[in-house]
Amino acid sequence: QRQMCIRDSYPTANILIDEDADALGLSSLSGAHEVLIPKICEEMRISGLSDVVVFAGGIIPEKDHPTLYDSGVRAIFGPGTYSETIINFLIDVSQRKERGDPIGVGEETGWHWD
Repeated sequence: QRQMCIRDSYPTANILIDEDADALGLSSLSGAHEVLIPKICEEMRISGLSDVVVFAGGIIPEKDHPTLYDSGVRAIFGPGTYSETIINFLIDVSQRKERGDPIGVGEETGWHWD
């Protein structure tokens, strides 16, 4: 498992392709989530990664959640979220994928995990 710091959306799609990733977790502590995360989601769709699930974490005010969900983010985890909660989200994503339900950043919008 690798962690990397990405300050721009350009390399993200290439990394996801190289790693054959099914999911991308993004953490935002700087307040740039309103610009950077939607930009990364759009780059993923353009790059043909619509089926990759995106989730976010960090200090993201509740008022910003709808914008991120609309951009394709499927879950937002705040500070102090237990690992078990994130694992349960990923299990739910896996089950949805097996059923053929939309989960990816570029698939049908509307579903997000609470």
